[in-house]
Amino acid sequence: MTTTTTFGATNTAVLGEPKVQIGRYQGLRSANSLCLTRSRQVPLSSVSSSSLIRAVATPPKAETATETKRSKVEIFKEQSNFIRYPLNEEILTDAPNINEAATQLIKFHGSYQQYNRDERGGRSYSFMLRTKNPCGKVSNQLYLTMDDLADQFGIGTLRLTTRQTFQLHGVLKKDLKTVMSSIIRSMGSTLGACGDLNRNVLAPPAPIQRKDYLCAQQTAENIAALLTPQSGFYYDVWVDGEKFLTAESPEVTKARNDNSHGTNFPDSPEPIYGTQFLPRKFKVAVTVPTDNSVDILTNDIGVVVVSDDNGEPQGFNLYVGGGMGRTHRMESTFPRLAEPLGYVPKEDILYAIKAIVVTQRENGRRDDRRYSRMKYLISSWGIEKFRSVVEQYYGKKFEPFRELPEWEFKSHLGWHKQGDGSYYCGLHVDNGRIGGVMKQALREVIEKYNLSIRLTPNQNIILCDIRSAWKRPITTVLAKAGLLLQLWQHPRFVDPLNLTAMACPAFPLCPLAITEAERGIPDILKRVRAVFEKVGLKYNESVVIRITGCPNGCARPYMAELGLVGDGPNSYQIWLGGTSNQTSLAKSFMNKVKVQDLEKVFEPLFYYWKRKRQSKESFGNFTNRLGFEKLQELVDKWEGPEASPTRYNLKLFADKETYEAVDELAKLQNKNAHQLAMEVIRNFVASQHNGKSQ
Repeated sequence: MTTTTTFGATNTAVLGEPKVQIGRYQGLRSANSLCLTRSRQVPLSSVSSSSLIRAVATPPKAETATETKRSKVEIFKEQSNFIRYPLNEEILTDAPNINEAATQLIKFHGSYQQYNRDERGGRSYSFMLRTKNPCGKVSNQLYLTMDDLADQFGIGTLRLTTRQTFQLHGVLKKDLKTVMSSIIRSMGSTLGACGDLNRNVLAPPAPIQRKDYLCAQQTAENIAALLTPQSGFYYDVWVDGEKFLTAESPEVTKARNDNSHGTNFPDSPEPIYGTQFLPRKFKVAVTVPTDNSVDILTNDIGVVVVSDDNGEPQGFNLYVGGGMGRTHRMESTFPRLAEPLGYVPKEDILYAIKAIVVTQRENGRRDDRRYSRMKYLISSWGIEKFRSVVEQYYGKKFEPFRELPEWEFKSHLGWHKQGDGSYYCGLHVDNGRIGGVMKQALREVIEKYNLSIRLTPNQNIILCDIRSAWKRPITTVLAKAGLLLQLWQHPRFVDPLNLTAMACPAFPLCPLAITEAERGIPDILKRVRAVFEKVGLKYNESVVIRITGCPNGCARPYMAELGLVGDGPNSYQIWLGGTSNQTSLAKSFMNKVKVQDLEKVFEPLFYYWKRKRQSKESFGNFTNRLGFEKLQELVDKWEGPEASPTRYNLKLFADKETYEAVDELAKLQNKNAHQLAMEVIRNFVASQHNGKSQ
């Protein structure tokens, strides 16, 4: 039987009897302090003021005389009957938009309300839908469905995100239910792709048949299942309560239901989340040693497979506390790298994940959403206190963090063997936007050969399970669409700058955008390439460039070697110092640089990188070594590249003694001083180019 909830005197969900009153939120309470569970049916007259439902869990916290301040979103969640009301009513009205409460709640269902900010004189409302695809896995059926929906109900394109999902833009409110139900019936989902809960779980996208990769991907899927909402609100709203069950591992069910250490809300439709869910979004990534295709340190939880000498997975290293979002000119908000928490055996991973999530649920701030991410909790507490509290919910001590090799960025582009007789082919997609002839070619290949898909955290796409005989015809189709590949591994005909560049959508639909990102990055990359040519950098040299239209950091610009973060109309904050393997945090270098003035900063930075760098020193490492004070001095004094002296103006010897010494040595080789000096210089330059000298 469905229990329905009444939310005070004015907000009532009319779904049937019996009804239970929910009182005002008075802070999280212990599971043991619940006087009334949500599954019991109690007449309103029997509910005393001391037996009101709390949003709750453990450990017990002392009651205070004053009510804790809460953000407006916390109140919307409390009054929503587990994320149903008033969204279930708002989507039925004739208005093109939904009200404020429903706008917050629809995020939990995987959608954002937007409007076209390029238009003037009124708002044209539409909705962006984001799918949830653990590991970036997309079935053939789901891809074809998304491709169709983009044409029928969207803007004709699909957007690949930095968290291995699709975004579908431009869906009108009247079409929401049709689009949502189509995704669900194609065994897809948008549940939890946005909102205050666990988002899409990342994992290396490559379908490599290797034990550690398979373990990482299966673990990502299990974590996603563990942290998926259980109360059915998603299906109630979009498919009228029809259930679409998928197979769930018994270990996931067991870990979710386990309440040995007070992690759960007893008898609640949401045993892990309760009525209030989490304070803010929560992000998890899983990977294998060396493969940092997932930007592991930017997540709330980073999980790394640890294997024995035979390649058999034994357990997991855990990182905690990463996150990108910040607010301009507020130093109390900041991007943060995750740090090591400890190691857990393979069989304990779901319990450890749950313990971390519950620690954030119980202790993360709910008064000011700018400080609600878990990174601020860990920054406030310190890692030792955080570890201690997590261990109470975990029921064990974490083992010492296992040593790991250096991280590498792996794009997984080009042709590769899967290890099972088939191939996979990674395709670069500029800014993750699939449209036009590219969309048609992908549709043709995916449909004809019944291929499954993987989406990458770098906004690219991988075609999987390709038989050897299909490689040539597939390559032919892709080549005609401009998706040219080498016959074997590395992508060709794509500027190296583009291969690692990322941008968020920003204008015209994102309500948070301050300036351009996706629409601006093609021109900015061309301008960077022109600067490279001007200062003498080679075509195959590159830097990691990421651009966002606001400081929230969706394209992870704070990990880039060169990050551009919108901080005003047509202007960017410039961040420097990230590394090509995404293991260092960039720092803010300059504020409010107008887009037309970017070369005034780029030219001196890249010119002196070419001239002053050490052997094989990346741009990010170079900027960190020189320091921002010196870099600012170079930018401020920049008047253009120095003109190269002509060969006739060379002055090799500054003093007579040096000339005479070199002349004596030259005579032994039947040369003059000038000839010997030039030979020494040429040999030195050649050794530098070969990387044999510092």
